[in-house]
Amino acid sequence: MGAVSLVNLGKSYGALQTLKGVDLELEAGELLVLLGPSGCGKSTILNLVAGLQEPTQGEIRIGGRVMNGVHPKDRDIAMVFQSYALYPNLSVARNIGFGLEMRGVGRTEREAAVARVADLLQITPLLDRRPAQLSGGQRQRVAIGRALVRNPAVFLFDEPLSNLDAKLRMETRAEIKRLHQALGKTMIYVTHDQIEAMTLATRIAVVNAGRIEQLAPPEEIYRRPASLFVAGFVGSPGMNLVPGRIVDGRLRPDGGGGDLPLAEVPEGYEGGAVTYGVRPENIALAASTDPAAVTVTVEMVELTGPEKLAHLRMGSQTLLASLPPASLLEVGDTRHVVVDLAEVLLFDGATGLRIDNG
Repeated sequence: MGAVSLVNLGKSYGALQTLKGVDLELEAGELLVLLGPSGCGKSTILNLVAGLQEPTQGEIRIGGRVMNGVHPKDRDIAMVFQSYALYPNLSVARNIGFGLEMRGVGRTEREAAVARVADLLQITPLLDRRPAQLSGGQRQRVAIGRALVRNPAVFLFDEPLSNLDAKLRMETRAEIKRLHQALGKTMIYVTHDQIEAMTLATRIAVVNAGRIEQLAPPEEIYRRPASLFVAGFVGSPGMNLVPGRIVDGRLRPDGGGGDLPLAEVPEGYEGGAVTYGVRPENIALAASTDPAAVTVTVEMVELTGPEKLAHLRMGSQTLLASLPPASLLEVGDTRHVVVDLAEVLLFDGATGLRIDNG
């Protein structure tokens, strides 16, 4: 139970097609993150699963049962929204148990369920307070508790951490991950925040313009993005993407500067247009005598604490390198860098898709 299937799911508003044939298969107990920019269709997918909207085409199944046309209250799902939507005049305990109260669950059973959820979320001391007496993180825990208390087959999270500051986001994110590990429930989580996606998901579906660009575990999404869109969207800082042509076994950037080395040239791509992709952490400082070194000019240096982010000019291109914090760099310096060739990706210049050698 709790498995979710989306088959050729589409949604249109007149001539505007916001979802274009989405296919997804979730296993029971999986935490799937729908990741993408604003307007890409990820919240529309969630609303269709919840029953808040009906699809124009395709089919939704939960636990093997077709849900098209089924009322939200009969789908055995619970949803946590970006806004807490708590009743200000009710205590935390009443807010958590209100759904059970409306379903006619007896007081003794209801109180036991609320106590169990409060203990799980570590908010038992807050049960007698009103929402106005809580911090943002505590209110979001109450909203999560209201969903948990119903013990549904599927949990749906629609950007639940967007209203929290950075510290609370990290704490509440860890809480959601802990809950998923403890409960083993199927969860679908919508966010535009790639850090949330990478840390929470068992799998990530990267959504772009109403389609799924890639569906894979977080490490694969990060290390082997299927397209230029995924490569550019996932990663903080993002992947360096340098367009050019392969000439004599090296990449010659469109904007000039030194050629970039390649471990091997994919069959049929000598002389062809490609985009060269390398993560900032796979660029390192090198000696000028290193035959694989590329000459760059330091444009800017940012110290984040655990790393130095160096903006390096190469012709008309800027490469971002993640370097140790003790690295000695000054703006205007001419330096040499090498690339970890095992981590270089190439994308087809016409399609934008990753080129595989094997």
